[in-house]
Amino acid sequence: MKVTKAEFIISAVGPNQYPEDALPEIALAGRSNVGKSSLINRMINRKNLARTSSTPGKTQHLNYYRINDRVYFVDVPGYGYAKVSKSQREVWGKMIEKYLLERETLKLVLQIIDLRHPPTKDDELMYDWLKAYELPVCVVATKADKIPKSRWQKHLKIIKEALVLRAGDPLILFSAEEGIGKDELWAQIARYAELAEETEAISPDAGEGENGKS
Repeated sequence: MKVTKAEFIISAVGPNQYPEDALPEIALAGRSNVGKSSLINRMINRKNLARTSSTPGKTQHLNYYRINDRVYFVDVPGYGYAKVSKSQREVWGKMIEKYLLERETLKLVLQIIDLRHPPTKDDELMYDWLKAYELPVCVVATKADKIPKSRWQKHLKIIKEALVLRAGDPLILFSAEEGIGKDELWAQIARYAELAEETEAISPDAGEGENGKS
């Protein structure tokens, strides 16, 4: 699929706001400030469709981005941010759990991990929870450009061992800054979303839709 269109659709807080066009959905889950918005922008070669923020916990809704009218990226609230109130974390948790377990059009969860650091307990719990419910997962190790290439395999091994990565679950090295892993990740998305054609990023000067908050 040649990506020629990408647009922010809605910040949803419940099923009554989710899109009803039955397009396949790819959810992005990860700790607060791990780089989900940057990943989205790199995947479609845009600078600010998904707004990045240095403030952890800013994403408080399910942010829907429709790509080429063929597939959605769904950015979910980051987990593991202690400064968010307990009651707010509970609200987010219920919303995310309901979405992940009941959304029929969800095809794949991208669990985003910072390659520079060993997975946290929250990362481990999230992966175990996803696998307990037999949800398809692709682990994406971001910020590869922040460490020397000679250390990539060592850090990937740490992630595999910490998460006890199940056989068949992809682990993709990624850099939003340099585009490392973009084609490989698109291939996985196309596989799970059953997109028959190859994918390429849109040109940077293509028209932009309304920006989402993240």
